[in-house]
Amino acid sequence: MTVTKETVIDRLKTVSGPDFSGNIVDLGMVSEIFIADSKVFFSITVPAARAQEMEPLRAAAERVVKAIPGVAGAVVALTAEKKGGGMEAPVPQRPATPAAIPQPSAPRPAPAPRQAPPSQSSGKRGVPGIEAIIAVASGKGGVGKSTTAANLALGLAANGLKVGVLDADIYGPSMPKLLGIHGKPETVDGKILKPKENYGLKVMSMGFLVDEETPMIWRGPMVMSALTQMLREVEWGPLDVLVVDMPPGTGDAQLTMAQQVPLAGAVIVSTPQDLALIDARKGLNMFRKVDVPLLGIVENMSYFIAPDTGKRYDIFGHGGAQKEAERLGVPFLGAVPLEMGIRESSDAGTPVVATRPDSEEARIYKEIAAKVWQQIETGKGAAEAAPAIIFE
Repeated sequence: MTVTKETVIDRLKTVSGPDFSGNIVDLGMVSEIFIADSKVFFSITVPAARAQEMEPLRAAAERVVKAIPGVAGAVVALTAEKKGGGMEAPVPQRPATPAAIPQPSAPRPAPAPRQAPPSQSSGKRGVPGIEAIIAVASGKGGVGKSTTAANLALGLAANGLKVGVLDADIYGPSMPKLLGIHGKPETVDGKILKPKENYGLKVMSMGFLVDEETPMIWRGPMVMSALTQMLREVEWGPLDVLVVDMPPGTGDAQLTMAQQVPLAGAVIVSTPQDLALIDARKGLNMFRKVDVPLLGIVENMSYFIAPDTGKRYDIFGHGGAQKEAERLGVPFLGAVPLEMGIRESSDAGTPVVATRPDSEEARIYKEIAAKVWQQIETGKGAAEAAPAIIFE
């Protein structure tokens, strides 16, 4: 039985709005409905200040949709959006206690235990059509990880490889903006999702399914379910490499990806100053604990060359990431300058490697990409030979 948007809307009209006032459809709370492979995706916009108490409403909407004949699953997100009708600014996300976390909308394998020993990683299942998967990660946000991931992917493509990009940052997807891609993804025969494409890259991001300015209010298991679907229910192949732009930090999303996906290696992005390097060490240590090879460290915003005088300024210090790489026995992949053209091209969705391939900045990214791919080809991930890392 074919599931239609009209059928879904009719069922959602049976779900009462907040305080039992009307229904969520007539109140304008339901986003555009997206259906793929008999799975239904949509979000419900709620007042941000009341987000914590709206989980029963979300669960009720999910329940009535999953009861529709022919529906294989439903992914329903709570979002908060500031509107003139009294919507307030989004509230900060708080980690939920285990007892309060709902189960994923569609049946998915449970995330691996946070402290799972490396021996449990042997059962990782590959993704058909993808030869290698690389994670680009950082210990903290604001270090230019997504910009680095986009230009690394373009550098790999410039070296003759077939490349895809998975934007795994559910709460803050950046790839639609960085790569100048807009619109909803299509489906293949109404089943699996078809990735969007630009600059020769195949790309999938939650940003294609949710409006750019709409914050996500999802809890851990729902994030895991969405990541699994974007990874395994997308027509990626054939690809030589998939670059995964990981969310910042070392939380559930990073651990689940590292423990359940056969990563060929991880690239850590950091700025030179000590504060960023402290968090970069945490990312390095996390990947080592789950037996993911460390392909190296990129020092982003490494230095600044004044365009008027040509004088060099080490605004955030310089060489900290390289020294850290040497100390830990991890390859140093390169230093990317703090350069206005990189920022401008990123904001415009015209990444420097694609639009200024002969520039010095593009050359740096291409060299980083070449070093990364050489390690993957030879199978000599840095984690295999590096000494044990102990953090006090």
